[in-house]
Amino acid sequence: MSKGEVLSAGSVDPRFYLRLVLRRKWLILLVFAVVVGATTLYTTRQPRVYGAQTSLIIEAREPRFLDNQIQDVNGDTGSYYWANKEYLETQYRIIQSRAVSQRVVEKLGLSSDPEFLGVTRVTDASQREALMSRMDAVAKLQGLIKVEPVKDSRVSLIKIEDREPNRAALLANEVAQAYSDEVLAQKLKLTENASKWLDERRDSLSDSARTSELALYEYRKQQDILALDDRVSMVSDKLQETSKALTEAQLKIAALKARSTAIRAVQSKQGAEDRLWAEALPASRENPTLTRLKDRVFTLRNECTDLSSRYLDQHPRLLECREKLASAEHDFARELDNIVISTEAELKEAVEKERNLKGLFELAKGEAFELEKKKVELDEYKQNAENARRQYDSVYKRLKDIELSGLLRTSNVRVLDAARPRPAPIRPNVPQGVLMGVIAGLVLGLGLALLLEFLDSSVTSQSDIEERLGLTFLGFVPTIPQTGATPDLHIHREPKSLIAECMRAIRTNVLFMSPDKPFRRMLVTSSGPQEGKSTTTINLGIAMAQSGNRVLIIDTDMRRPRLHKAFGVPNDVGVSSLVVGEGQLEHAVKSTEVPGLFVMPCGPIPPNPAELLHTQAFSELLDRLGERFDRVLLDSPPVGAVADAVVLATQVDGVVMVLKAGKTNRDVAKRTVRALTDVKAPLYGAVLNDVDLERSKYGDYYYGYAYRYYGNAEKKGA
Repeated sequence: MSKGEVLSAGSVDPRFYLRLVLRRKWLILLVFAVVVGATTLYTTRQPRVYGAQTSLIIEAREPRFLDNQIQDVNGDTGSYYWANKEYLETQYRIIQSRAVSQRVVEKLGLSSDPEFLGVTRVTDASQREALMSRMDAVAKLQGLIKVEPVKDSRVSLIKIEDREPNRAALLANEVAQAYSDEVLAQKLKLTENASKWLDERRDSLSDSARTSELALYEYRKQQDILALDDRVSMVSDKLQETSKALTEAQLKIAALKARSTAIRAVQSKQGAEDRLWAEALPASRENPTLTRLKDRVFTLRNECTDLSSRYLDQHPRLLECREKLASAEHDFARELDNIVISTEAELKEAVEKERNLKGLFELAKGEAFELEKKKVELDEYKQNAENARRQYDSVYKRLKDIELSGLLRTSNVRVLDAARPRPAPIRPNVPQGVLMGVIAGLVLGLGLALLLEFLDSSVTSQSDIEERLGLTFLGFVPTIPQTGATPDLHIHREPKSLIAECMRAIRTNVLFMSPDKPFRRMLVTSSGPQEGKSTTTINLGIAMAQSGNRVLIIDTDMRRPRLHKAFGVPNDVGVSSLVVGEGQLEHAVKSTEVPGLFVMPCGPIPPNPAELLHTQAFSELLDRLGERFDRVLLDSPPVGAVADAVVLATQVDGVVMVLKAGKTNRDVAKRTVRALTDVKAPLYGAVLNDVDLERSKYGDYYYGYAYRYYGNAEKKGA
């Protein structure tokens, strides 16, 4: 897997990183050694710093020995979590405040202590004094104080770091004591201020209470009020009784009016001339006297009727009976008149009584309203007097509580464990520093190696060739070892080596690129110089010759020819000679020590190589050579340097690009492919040259596998 695959793939192959580490191990080791060495040197040269800590218990409330003891300087925090958290944070700020540090500096004389101020290296006394006068010992001490809470408790730690262990413990204990003194001083200051304010307030409230009570007394005197509640009760009873009597009178009047209305109705119906009209009244049946008289009238009427039937009108007995009947009827009518007169008199009496009761009711009601008004005004005076007295009593009681609380001198802060000198420094922590250096060295080394790997834009693997360049991967050529002999004939001299096997694999892949029409002429080129193009051409030619083919390698690099040097043949007659018509083909083709392999050198270097390659004579030369040899390989100059290779690419059956692993730039290689594609050159594919398998540097898993397989074969002498 290549670095391109690492960037694009969803998963990462660990083998990529393993190869990366092995490839850049010296860089990683160098960075690791530098970082670890620098960290170790820096850590060991740091001054020794000692730590000390004092543990405090900070209660949310101070101990209370009085029921109404004053709250402390920070108030009552309550019991819920956030209130306690804010309270403790406030206390931590107080511990680190300038006021607390000022107390410690003044008590220990730190402003004149050269060791604490760190000026002991100044030997001149006057300069030291001047320097100390400009330094702020309080701020320096503030910077040393650290406060840490102990989880799930009310215990807090005051930590001090100093170059002297004894002084660190002393400062931690003194800061704790100064904090406790500061809290107590703030409480006493608050108590003093509150006491002063309450004392002034008490005098003011005393005058106000006295004024309110005198105002109440004057109001009672002016209104002649001694027992207002009793008078209000009496008037209320009177008002209720009058209301009750008035209601009864009104009911009686209603009844009498109904009776009078009934009398008038009967009278109008019977007629005023009829003396017995009132007989029809309901009241007449309720009067015993009237009933008796009515019965007598009925009896006499019956008797007279009986006598009139027996006697004449002038009979004495009949006349006597009629006289008695008239007397009875007169008595009956008179009794009826008395009933009517009594009813009217009683109605008048009831109406008069109602009028009198209404007057009494209105008088009682007015008196009640007046008393209610006085009661409201009196209650207001009472309320003012009671409020003034209550405020006075509350302030007076609070003043006494504060005075007594101030005498207790209690605090909500107490020391749990005092600080003690520690012989071992807390800094520098050499093992920890070295460990951090080791970690940092590994991270930086690996990071730098990975960064360099990703910044590397060279062609390094099969995936780079296939995915980024769009070419067929024909194979790879391992780095040819430098044994003193020329590397060009390596596979001829080492036919069982891994390099020879790789070249045979490339030969097979090239032949299979066009199985129906095997190539006769093939161009081998590259993007730039020094990429192993000529060496690859020679070794590929050797591999083809070893398979029984007659192979000719032509040096068409007419600018920097080197095939004649590789094979040790003269360069007097070559390609350029034949194109211009000088020399014979038999003299230009040279045999080599490899059976079946021939070479045609460049010949004299012409001034216009590109024009020679464009000529008809060169095309005819290729045709003639194609008839005499099974395979013709053309070693051309780089595509990126001159146009010769592009010209040659149009006259061959196939083109093979040689890319040097770790050197050929991908962008340059892309431009080379584009240049060949533009002229419709038949691109077979690319060969990755100079792959260093010793470092497992490039390619996929089969690189290392092939190396181990063929390498073991070589060692066994196969």
